[in-house]
Amino acid sequence: MSTALTVAVLSLAYLLFFALERALPLRRAKAPLLPRLAVNIAISAAAFATVALLVQPAASAMLDQTESRAWGLLPLLGLAGAAEIIAAFLLLDLTFYYWHVANHRIEFLWRFHNVHHIDPDLDVSTAFRFHFVEVGFSAVFRGAQILLIGPSIAAYAIYELFFQVGTLFHHSNVRLPVAVERAFNLVFVTPRMHGIHHSDIREENLSNFSVVLSGWDRVHRTLRVDVPQSEVIVGIPGYARREDNRIASCFRLPFARQRDYWRGRLFRGG
Repeated sequence: MSTALTVAVLSLAYLLFFALERALPLRRAKAPLLPRLAVNIAISAAAFATVALLVQPAASAMLDQTESRAWGLLPLLGLAGAAEIIAAFLLLDLTFYYWHVANHRIEFLWRFHNVHHIDPDLDVSTAFRFHFVEVGFSAVFRGAQILLIGPSIAAYAIYELFFQVGTLFHHSNVRLPVAVERAFNLVFVTPRMHGIHHSDIREENLSNFSVVLSGWDRVHRTLRVDVPQSEVIVGIPGYARREDNRIASCFRLPFARQRDYWRGRLFRGG
């Protein structure tokens, strides 16, 4: 897909979810919206710049290699057409599940990923709020991912669109009817499911790692859908001060001495 078309689709999705959040909020906001938006837009802008400078070139270079030299698992298996697109989609999504788990489980990576989680509220503006260094690390991951899997350019483009729109959707603060969300969640990650992942309780934060397809959490037994959204407190307890969520503080956070992230909120009721 062309860059212009991708930007147009994502912009429309962003505006749609932003409007729906105002009309049908899932969780009650803790912090004023406009200051949060300023922080999230600034961090997202740095992330997008890193994507343009590092991630897209790395992905394009690896896609050129896999297309021209038939590298990767899928070319080795001889898959083509719809079978190749489906297999590529599943493998790309599964490996992103593992990358997400790594960003929580590996202490060094968590320093940077924590910037995404200290947002005191969770809505569509949080979707692309990632520290630019974390995004730089993902360039290495994406290059290796493409080289190992060997998706076609078409399959990668299809997955990337689902990935980006899905990220906007499951970060949004949109209240869907419970029956609709339960049905949708049988296949895809939804706002209630991802809301639990942004809980300030460690055992809930270490759940619901899936990005597009929810089944990876079921397979790996990391699924949590048993916490009402009214009980979810978004954020990280050790970084819950108002000054922690300022632009300079967020960019500086991974390089400073780390606090006790959970501060007694390891379990519900703690």
